[in-house]
Amino acid sequence: MSDAALTTPFMYIAVKPTGGRRYGMRYAPTRSELASSLSEEQLLLLRSWRLPNWTAREQRLNLKDQAALNEQLGALVDRGVPLVEALEVAQTVVSKNAAPAVAKLRELVSAGDSFADACAKTGAFDDVVITVYRSAERSGQLGASAQRLAESAKRRLGISGKVVTMMIYPAVVLSVAVVVTIIVLTMVVPKIAVTLQQTGGTLPWYTQVVMAAGQGLRDQWLMSLIGFGGLLVIAILLREAVGAWIMALLRRAPLFGKVMLTSESARFFSVMGAMTRTGVPLADALSVATGVISHPKLREQLLSLGRGLVEGGVLKNMIEKLDALPLATRRLLIAADRAGDMDQVFDDLAKDLAQQVDTQTQRAVGLLEPLLIVGVFIIIGGVLMSVMLPLMTLGSRIGNV
Repeated sequence: MSDAALTTPFMYIAVKPTGGRRYGMRYAPTRSELASSLSEEQLLLLRSWRLPNWTAREQRLNLKDQAALNEQLGALVDRGVPLVEALEVAQTVVSKNAAPAVAKLRELVSAGDSFADACAKTGAFDDVVITVYRSAERSGQLGASAQRLAESAKRRLGISGKVVTMMIYPAVVLSVAVVVTIIVLTMVVPKIAVTLQQTGGTLPWYTQVVMAAGQGLRDQWLMSLIGFGGLLVIAILLREAVGAWIMALLRRAPLFGKVMLTSESARFFSVMGAMTRTGVPLADALSVATGVISHPKLREQLLSLGRGLVEGGVLKNMIEKLDALPLATRRLLIAADRAGDMDQVFDDLAKDLAQQVDTQTQRAVGLLEPLLIVGVFIIIGGVLMSVMLPLMTLGSRIGNV
């Protein structure tokens, strides 16, 4: 991780031009760069507090900022606007957190660095973008390459958005179910427990467990809250490991596994299309583009394909071994290699797979809805029935008497 890429969040107080104050949080490598970033918005840094080091992160431009930056660069550079001036304009269309990286990029370019080298020095761009820019500088097609990167970023952003939406839906429903269950356990169950205990009868074991859980949560609410907060802090500290574990779990899930593979394939082909169209050799493009893939099987097979190309292997035979990809995709790649239009096929596959992701996510959400209803009923209904059954039994006994 480069020093330029390492940024830490600061809480700050700044003075507005009108005399008022602004409070907020912003990422910056140092306090001086934080002050410089705020000054560009006519804000005077008054005080700042550096947050803990474990919150430091590599400040890469996200896909939304990449799309905005490249789209602006493509439109301006193609019309003859000097690169330094184009970057000055592009700085105004990205988010506030990304603006310092673009400003640093403009300073490096104006100081004489090549655009690709400047991107590498800022640490805000991944290997895909740097490789495309380096190839574009050699071919003199920086504007066209920026447009292709913008299209690729938008496509990848759309794919990620669909997958995230699919995952958020069940997470929200289950979270609501858990919250309602906790409310029932702490507010309803203890009151019913008092009534049942006054009867003096023997309660079923599952009712006793639910009553003990409800009374424990109500009596030890502070310890429960501290425990939940501790788990949340641990999850934040180990967010990368937790995220990797969740992704591995989703890949094995019946509804999510196919969607995850299709979405990663679409991202890969989108990146490959952007790189090969700018003149990046296929072997180099493969070695870089596999960085956007986290699917273990697909990533390993594509890395093996890249190594095989470097060693002089036959592309057709190596594509046949990519069983992580559908047979139709492999046949299409082989035909494209034979016809010599791989870059066009990469783009076509990216578009087709993006549409498949849309269809698959809608289908998965449609299948999840009844399953979630059943799951919510089991969670909440199970708690209620565990205490209601003894009450109904007690009521029937009283009626018989």
